[in-house]
Formats: sequence, C-alpha cells, structure tokens
Amino acid sequence: MATVALEDVRKSYGSTAVVNGITLDVEDGEFIVLVGPSGCGKSTILRMIAGLEDITEGEIRIAGSRVNELPAKDRNLAMVFQDYALYPHMSVAANIGFGLRMHGVSPADRQIRVKEIAKLLQLDPYLNRKPGALSGGQRQRVAMGRALARNARLYLFDEPLSNLDAKLRLEVRTQIKLLHRQLGMTSIFVTHDQTEAMTLADRIVCLDGGRILQVGTPDELYSQPQNIFVASFIGSPQINLLDARVTDGSVLVLTDGQELKVASDALKKYVGRKVCVGIRPEDLSDSQRLSSMQSPQKLALNFVVSETLGSDTYLIGNIAGTRVSARCSPAAGGISGETLTVHADTAKLHLFDPETKEHI
Repeated sequence: MATVALEDVRKSYGSTAVVNGITLDVEDGEFIVLVGPSGCGKSTILRMIAGLEDITEGEIRIAGSRVNELPAKDRNLAMVFQDYALYPHMSVAANIGFGLRMHGVSPADRQIRVKEIAKLLQLDPYLNRKPGALSGGQRQRVAMGRALARNARLYLFDEPLSNLDAKLRLEVRTQIKLLHRQLGMTSIFVTHDQTEAMTLADRIVCLDGGRILQVGTPDELYSQPQNIFVASFIGSPQINLLDARVTDGSVLVLTDGQELKVASDALKKYVGRKVCVGIRPEDLSDSQRLSSMQSPQKLALNFVVSETLGSDTYLIGNIAGTRVSARCSPAAGGISGETLTVHADTAKLHLFDPETKEHI
C-alpha cells in the first residue's frame, strides 16, 4: 500500500479554476472520502491522483515519490468508476482478470487470482456469465474485483454507488467496508452522498468551490462542524439554522421573540449582534425525550406535517418563521397550524457568525 500527499494542488481549465490549492495527506491503509456538492472538484482531484488529468500547479506524491509527470499506467493504482466500465462481450472471469492479462500475468496465475477475488466478493457462481446477465450490484462488484485483482498500492473510487438503487447501495457499501477492513488497502472514495461518507470514511474531506472546508473523522464533522456549509452538508435530516440576536452574552433572542439561554463565553463579544443558531433535529424534540437532554429549553413550533419512520417521528414546522425538523417519539403529532411545544438541548447548539459563516 502507499501514502498519498497533495501539496497546494490546483487545476484550471483556461481561466476557470476548479481546484484551488488542495493540501492533503493520506496515510498508508487509510480510507479517505472526498465529499461535496456537484462541481466542487472532488472527481477532478481523484482523476489528477490517477494521472487521468494534468495538474496546473502543485505536487502529488504517492509513496513519497512525485508523480506529476508519471503516466497513469505507471502509477500502480486501480480505479473503480461510476459506470462499471465492464467489457460486455467478456465473462465475469475475463473482466476481473483483464488487468492481470494486460500486465503479462500467466494464465495459470491469473486463474488463481480471479478465483480468490471472486470468492472474496461472492461472485463465484457468476464467473462464466456476461455482465448483461448480472444485476447492478453484481456488476459493480465485478468492477471492484477487476481493481482488486491487480494488488495495486492505491485504490480510487469515483462515485461507484450512484447508479444503484437504495438496497444495492447499502449492499455494495457494506462490501466495500468489509474489504477495506480485511485488506487494509489505501483508498480514496469520491461521493456527493454524505451517508456514504459517514459510514465508510476513516476521515472525511468536505469540499466546496474547489477548496477543503474541513477534514476530520465522521464524528468530528458531525459534532464539531467548523462552518455553516459543513454543518448543513453533513447530517440527515439537515441541521436546523435559526437567526438570533445576542442580548447579554448568554441569551439568544430569536426573530419571533423566543429566547434561549446559553452558557458560552464566546458569545460575549457578540452582544447586540446577530448570530446563526444550529440545532440538529435529534436535539430538538418532544417531552418524551427530555431525559436524554443535558439542558432542555422550551420553544413553540408551528406544526405543519409529520414524517413517521417507525422508531421516530419527525415533526416538520416553523420556529421564528424558519422551517425546522424535530426528532420526536413515535406518537408525536398534531393538527396542521397548531402550536406545539418542543425542547431544544442548548448544551448541543452550534453557533455561527452569519458574516464569516465560521463556527463561533
């Protein structure tokens, strides 16, 4: 396996900059996920690491060696694409072994390796089938098998689950996680799906506008977001964001006059100023969940609709004129337009400067 280092890497197409000074270190055996909205530069970064795109400025090192000018075929890495990229006229076995054949591996050794990979990915029964006779999940596993067969030092995944339905995404996602645990392969995975990022990553790299906004473990990005973008992008349902004004350094007054008392020294310099208050849906709930809260305070919610998910019901409504979501007990609900009491756990609020968008 190998380490990967990007140092002030930039990519422009003419006068249009799509990657703006990325610096990142990936440890040997680490699973890194690049996440962000469409157009944020994550796939371009992956393709530059792979050697499929030239970089405009900066340096990329794999296993300590500069690879800027090294052709893709000489970087000893494997890539799994979004569209599978399988040869339809070849069997599953031939697809898995294609890279080995191109690298001059003997037929006997190739057959042994293909069988090992097929067993690992539970593809044994399908080795003689053509890709057209497989499900989407099976085809994606064949694409993964072709990558794994090569014993590459680095594995790159470019949104490999985006063409699968929800059930198959979960199935293949689990398979990828198990493979990484078993093989300890250095992996960089690109997705716009924050659920994939949260469940797969050792560390997440959250990007927007070709820049890194935060790097950390899934828990760090969820519980300690450094800015409004990360707070909003990571988490499902999304974090609730409310406008408020600080009155005496400890009281937040929402735009409808409701108040929240908060113990925060950082707010003292914001007295008389506006702040943005972030409340995760699980930290806004009904009275049945009070026992799990550290510092609950009441808020009035103008109820609109509920979404029942079995163990939880999400109440959707408005607080201070802003649409919010509150994770409540299964029996929670009301009549549209009714005012309901919910409780905010003020010990878990996220406070942001509305001008800089950074965490206070």
